[in-house]
Amino acid sequence: MKRNSFFDNAKVLLIFLVVFGHIIQPFISDSKGMNTLYMWIYTFHMPAFILLSGFFAKGSGNKDYILKLAKRLLVPYLIFQILYTIYYFFIGKEGWQAGIFYPHWSLWFLFSLFCWHILLSWYKKLPALLSISLAVLVGIIVGYFGEIGHTFSLSRTFAFFPFFLIGFWLTEKQVMWVKHRLVKISSVIVMTLLAVAIYYLPDINTGWLLAASSYGDLGMEQYGGIARFLFYIVAAVMTISILAWIPHINLGWVTKLGTRTLYVYLLHGFIVQFFRQNNYFEVNGVIDVLGLAAISALIVIVLSSKPVLRLWQPFIEGEVTLLKQTIKGERNRSTTQTES
Repeated sequence: MKRNSFFDNAKVLLIFLVVFGHIIQPFISDSKGMNTLYMWIYTFHMPAFILLSGFFAKGSGNKDYILKLAKRLLVPYLIFQILYTIYYFFIGKEGWQAGIFYPHWSLWFLFSLFCWHILLSWYKKLPALLSISLAVLVGIIVGYFGEIGHTFSLSRTFAFFPFFLIGFWLTEKQVMWVKHRLVKISSVIVMTLLAVAIYYLPDINTGWLLAASSYGDLGMEQYGGIARFLFYIVAAVMTISILAWIPHINLGWVTKLGTRTLYVYLLHGFIVQFFRQNNYFEVNGVIDVLGLAAISALIVIVLSSKPVLRLWQPFIEGEVTLLKQTIKGERNRSTTQTES
């Protein structure tokens, strides 16, 4: 099947927003505008990323697939959990002593992604509507249990699973429905109204968007289920609204970056946490925000570059094919120069 550039373009935008969101997070408490931008991004960027991950999980289920998945996700998780522990210790970050099953920062995604594939092997046996409804129900119920939290990434695993499952059930034709003109026009209204609502409504605990805490911890033990259901609706509508504006044409090297998002996701924490610990940035106006956006884009580009891929492929993919290709290319060039 021909690769659809729409999906790679979407992944480029979403991984940029992941990096940008992590960079601006320290400034949200000091500025209503920064808080609005941060909250607006977090209503959709991970749900959309997870939905796309589910879309590409069509082959999930058999034993060989699960074993390969464990190698592709759990091994890098263990490696980077150790690397981040060491790195956090050296830069003086608190919480560096986290246990192996208490994911450092963004590493929760790898652990949850593996679990989503396991859950999928059961849920896909049910009719689509029933399976999604059940996943939503479970995602709402788990928030009532304080024991289900950050450990093993359990809270996020169950809370975000409905988006992964929806992505699995969607066909490419159904996804591309978001490109209809009416959807694009409606999306502008939706995105604008949400930004205005976030700005003027009372402060909302970001924990509702991160889905790592119980309703009790978020101060809404009794009606937390309603709040999470509303989050599901907002996240779904915002995901549609953002995807409606993703270009479906090949954008050359930009589209190519969409095939390398895992590298950016796993590695950007080393850079962003270094910036945070040393307080390198400050935000005093729009120019500063644009500067941080430019830095975020640069991080995405650099961490998607061939030298970085060659260096980190053994840790992330467990392979050295890129390094072998480089060595082979150098040998061929050396041979050609010698013969000439």
